[in-house]
Amino acid sequence: MLSYILKRLLLTLPTLSLVSLAVFLLIRLIPGDPALVLLGEGADAAALAGVRADLGLDHPLPVQFVSWLQHALRGDLGRSIVSGEPVAGLILQRFGLTAAVVLVAVTAATVIAASAGLIAAWRRNSAIDLAVVGAATVVLAIPSFWLGMVLLLLFGLKLGWLPFVGYIPFSESAMQAMLFLVMPVMTLTITESGVLTRMMRSSSIDVLQLDYVTHARAKGLSERVVLTRHVFPNAFAPTLTLVGLTLGHLLGGIAVIETVFTLPGLGRLMVDSVLARDYPVVQGCLLFTAVVYVVVNLLVDLCYPLFDPRVTAR
Repeated sequence: MLSYILKRLLLTLPTLSLVSLAVFLLIRLIPGDPALVLLGEGADAAALAGVRADLGLDHPLPVQFVSWLQHALRGDLGRSIVSGEPVAGLILQRFGLTAAVVLVAVTAATVIAASAGLIAAWRRNSAIDLAVVGAATVVLAIPSFWLGMVLLLLFGLKLGWLPFVGYIPFSESAMQAMLFLVMPVMTLTITESGVLTRMMRSSSIDVLQLDYVTHARAKGLSERVVLTRHVFPNAFAPTLTLVGLTLGHLLGGIAVIETVFTLPGLGRLMVDSVLARDYPVVQGCLLFTAVVYVVVNLLVDLCYPLFDPRVTAR
């Protein structure tokens, strides 16, 4: 197992290297001058040249990239041009909120999708199956920002059950913080459960047609045992892959949801930094996102043997 993990980690190095280069070059293509953003429109040429020298922007691009990458490997992602705070500290501070919302939402969506998809496959072509497939299709067609706004209008403005403006950290009031996160979690849970449900249903239908399921039923096992012990572990493996992709994508920054619900998460930080031409923060966020994506998918790969004994870490 240890050799497998080390091998997978080594395989991620070329990916992260290419991602780092792509991030660096794409950021440089954004119109605007960070020095001008920092000093303002009325700054003179000498002051602008001094700020560019302090930021290292006066060096050739290859030199800038090597310098940034060397510092990034040491955990130093630079300082924000706008606020002057360490980029690594800003990312970790904002990532905690994003991770809390995403982990709860994806977990809830996975539980709902696994149950609904399995039942729909078991009752294929029945009214239950049609209802599950119809609901999943409708959910797939609904944009997350539109659903978030509907929840804001319904539970926030009309019913007044939940707060909808601002955010209170857990350090100040855990109960109030959880109330602020209810609607974002609901939005992500609903939007992500559709594709997971369809995947689970499709996998379960394939597994239900295999010989060992017929053999289990012939031995007199109840349908509950057949579904939970024989169908679910084998049908869930493809869905687990999709869960890993979804989790990695959302952990990288749920900018739309955080903007709709005014949450100070990683996605909101990235959007604000792009608008402010804050190179170090944008580069740090994108690099951190890539690392999170790779780590999450590695953990998902390591979980395969738990659901499918045929998969081994060799």
